[in-house]
Amino acid sequence: MTVFFTSDTHFGDPRVLRLDRRPFPDLAAHDAALIAAWNARVAPEDEVWHLGDFALGPSGPRLREILDALHGTKRLISGNNDGPDTLAAPGWAWVGPYAEVAVEARRLVLCHYAFRTWNGIGRGALNLHGHSHGQLKPIPRQYDVGVDAQGFVPVTLAEILVSRRRGAKRPAEPSA
Repeated sequence: MTVFFTSDTHFGDPRVLRLDRRPFPDLAAHDAALIAAWNARVAPEDEVWHLGDFALGPSGPRLREILDALHGTKRLISGNNDGPDTLAAPGWAWVGPYAEVAVEARRLVLCHYAFRTWNGIGRGALNLHGHSHGQLKPIPRQYDVGVDAQGFVPVTLAEILVSRRRGAKRPAEPSA
């Protein structure tokens, strides 16, 4: 089993095409490409931590359809655009605003928002977040796992840790 992280998919949210200049001709292509990119990386037995802003706009049935289409055991850290239908949708193994977990012997503090400081920062804990759509200047031990910052795919901890190294290769963006 592999553990992946992602954020800010904004399924069903037309604003991301304009505000974030995502490279898709329309919302249907956006949603289909993100689902395909997710499933190309994530196997059914893998685990995915989605750090918020999963969807904005789709009805309850459409949310369930999207969740059912995505591989893996899905855990949601709620974001500012995750409404009641998203939070209550069947298909989440866990939903909450914040989590502290260990992956590959690394302590991780997970939240939709980037922190200035966090529990365990002095002992090497990492803060993984979304919300900023790749627009924040990174600080040590803090990583934006949002699709805009990570090539529109869920990423592993190993990929996150090398993402700032000179010449590091991001996962490929899906073609529109």
